[in-house]
Amino acid sequence: MKKTVEEHAERFSEKAAEYDDSKSDEYHACAGLVIDHAAPEPDDVVLDLGAGTGAIALALAEDAERVLARDISEGMMEEGRRKAAERGLDNVEFAYGEFREPGLEPDQRVDVVTSNFALHHLADDEKREAIGVMAATGARRIVLGDVAFFEEPDPDAPFYSPEVDDPATVGTLVEAFTDEGFAVTAVERVHDQVAVIVAERIRDLPA
Repeated sequence: MKKTVEEHAERFSEKAAEYDDSKSDEYHACAGLVIDHAAPEPDDVVLDLGAGTGAIALALAEDAERVLARDISEGMMEEGRRKAAERGLDNVEFAYGEFREPGLEPDQRVDVVTSNFALHHLADDEKREAIGVMAATGARRIVLGDVAFFEEPDPDAPFYSPEVDDPATVGTLVEAFTDEGFAVTAVERVHDQVAVIVAERIRDLPA
C-alpha cells in the first residue's frame, strides 16, 4: 500500500461531497456491471467493501435482504448514509471496515461480496490476503470491479494515479480467486486497465 489506511481515509473524506460527480465513464460502467453481476436474491446479505458513498450498496439494497457497506472514510460513509435516508432505505449499514478486517460479527452470514474501484490501493500480496478474507466470509459469489491491467499500461497515459494506486494484472486477481476455491465465471473488459471479475464458489470452506 503506497499510503497508510489513515492517509487514504483522510484523502477520501476531503473529497466526499464531490466524489460522485468526479468519477469517470469507466467507473460508472464498472459499477453498473458489478451491480448486474452481483444479482442478490431477496434473502441475501451483501458485503460491499470500499463502499464509498454507496454506489453499489444502495443499488443492491433494493434487491437484497441487507447490505453491509464497509469503508475507511467517515466522510464517504456520511454521504452514503445521507443518500440511503433520502431513498428510504433502512437495510443498509455503513460502518468502518478494511479489506483485511471488514468489521463483521463472528456469526454474520454473507452471501455475496462486492467491491468497486477500491482494491487497487493495496499491494499485490495484500490483495491476495483481502481476497482470502472475502472468501472466508462464506459468500457464494464475489464480484470485483477495479483498475487492473489486461496488458502493460501506457506509461505516458496511465488510467490510474501511480502515487496512490497499485493495480494488479487481471491474471493475478483471477489466480487469487481460484486459489481460494472459486471459479472465475466472467471477466469483463471495461478498459485496457479496468476489469470486472465474477467469481463463484466451487469448494466448501474447511470444517
